[in-house]
Amino acid sequence: MPARSALGWGTVFVVLVALAIPWFLWNDASMVAGLPVWVWWHVGWMVVTAAAFAAFARRDWGTFAGVAK
Repeated sequence: MPARSALGWGTVFVVLVALAIPWFLWNDASMVAGLPVWVWWHVGWMVVTAAAFAAFARRDWGTFAGVAK
């Protein structure tokens, strides 16, 4: 069901984009392991984004281009 799959992946991508900039960590000077917390946020975000893209590439590549599996 490509329409349902496209809606799901579209939602995942919108959430990832929305969380790309940690607005809630602005003005937070907390440090963890010698680095600011916002740096760790980006490291975690990149790991989650890479996993999401890998899953998308494996399962539904071509969904938005109308390519049949």
